[in-house]
Amino acid sequence: MTRALGIIAGAALILLYATMLLLIMPAIQLRTGENPPAALAPYTEAQARGRQTYIALGCVYCHSQQPRDASLAPDMTRGWGRPSVPKDYSYDNPHLMGTMRTGPDLFNIGARQPSVDWHLTHLYAPRSVSPGSNMPGYPFLFDVIDFVPEGVTAVNLPPEYRVRGGTVIATPDAMDLVEYLLGLDHTYPTDDLPQADPDDQPAAKSADDDKVSVLDTDLLSGTLLPPVAKVGATQ
Repeated sequence: MTRALGIIAGAALILLYATMLLLIMPAIQLRTGENPPAALAPYTEAQARGRQTYIALGCVYCHSQQPRDASLAPDMTRGWGRPSVPKDYSYDNPHLMGTMRTGPDLFNIGARQPSVDWHLTHLYAPRSVSPGSNMPGYPFLFDVIDFVPEGVTAVNLPPEYRVRGGTVIATPDAMDLVEYLLGLDHTYPTDDLPQADPDDQPAAKSADDDKVSVLDTDLLSGTLLPPVAKVGATQ
């Protein structure tokens, strides 16, 4: 009986320690939601709906939203922006930091690609704007109609991707998702950046580069890419 009580007490202590280490201490250290940066705006209603679509489509399984410090990876060289800090996620619940990078980090995709036309085209037919991309298309976020009424956004596809006898238009879900992506812009300065040891800086090319070799090359060059030219005028 005494041995059994000892085992139970030991298991309880291990569970308590794990809870403190994995749940309570990170919550105390991060304090996500407290004192958000002045430049970080809460999500609009459209962006919040788009965020739910982002979650439903499983985008978080292929895209991260957490550029790493230069001592860990050359994410700034890839054009993904400065390292993220806890305050950047003040309005995220749940956070969508992600763990995989089958596609590029999207922490600052709104700054890298501020074109609505580009995002709609990319969602409908990724390889039409990013040859070699392994991202799947989401045609179910769009409709095909014969006549485009006022107030509806047509997708300006390249000729080889257009639908015969109709025009591809964005549904409200597609527009909300684009609004969310455009809102992912964390290029404002912050005082909370970690100070990396210059001697620990990795080479420009690391093992991680092999993992992103199939990514959209137009998203990887430059610190902040200039806006791409619109595929066409939005109707």
